[in-house]
Amino acid sequence: MKRLFNAMRKSSLLLGFYALIGVLFVATANLITKDQIAENQRLQLQKKWNQVLDIARYSNDLNVDNKIIPADEIGLEKDVTVYLAKSKQGKPVAAIFRATTLQGYGGAITLLIAVNYDDQHLTGVRVVEHKETPGLGDKIEVAKSDWILGFKGKSLNNPDSKSWAVKRDGGDFDQFTGATITPRAIVGLIEDVLIYASKNMQDLFNDAITTKTPHQKNEEVK
Repeated sequence: MKRLFNAMRKSSLLLGFYALIGVLFVATANLITKDQIAENQRLQLQKKWNQVLDIARYSNDLNVDNKIIPADEIGLEKDVTVYLAKSKQGKPVAAIFRATTLQGYGGAITLLIAVNYDDQHLTGVRVVEHKETPGLGDKIEVAKSDWILGFKGKSLNNPDSKSWAVKRDGGDFDQFTGATITPRAIVGLIEDVLIYASKNMQDLFNDAITTKTPHQKNEEVK
């Protein structure tokens, strides 16, 4: 019995040791790849920025020139990050809103919505994240359908306020066959952002609170 007990204890200790090694390995790997993952995410976001706003139109670093709009201020369920694009002369060009609706069929849908400064028309919209049904709701992705491209050039006056809805609800925007909830959520989110932009665009740039990158913060400490 004692020999069996010792064998079981030895096995338990070995299992615990290997489990500890595994945890340390995963933690070390995460630590090593953390910066690379963050950089990859930044590059992917930058690609999206350039899809909704012509890169030739702005010259500032959107990783620096951005601010957070509280959810209750913009009337959404989540806080919104707005990236403030400026020309070489520092003049406002456009605001790119990273906004989320929780009204998608699969839950949260996050978009980049670029709004021109001068006349508040949309320069582009792209999906950043979603959990919509493959083959139905995922047609919001530009790789699956050109539906999302149809928002370019639109504004609160084009179409008028009554027409900012999917056709099933009496609006101008197509829904997908078998999937109305997803496009309805996106049309509603874009309209909410346009309404906010129409009232606050100038203030966004006048009162912009820039968010410094970790690199810049380290330089200040030095």
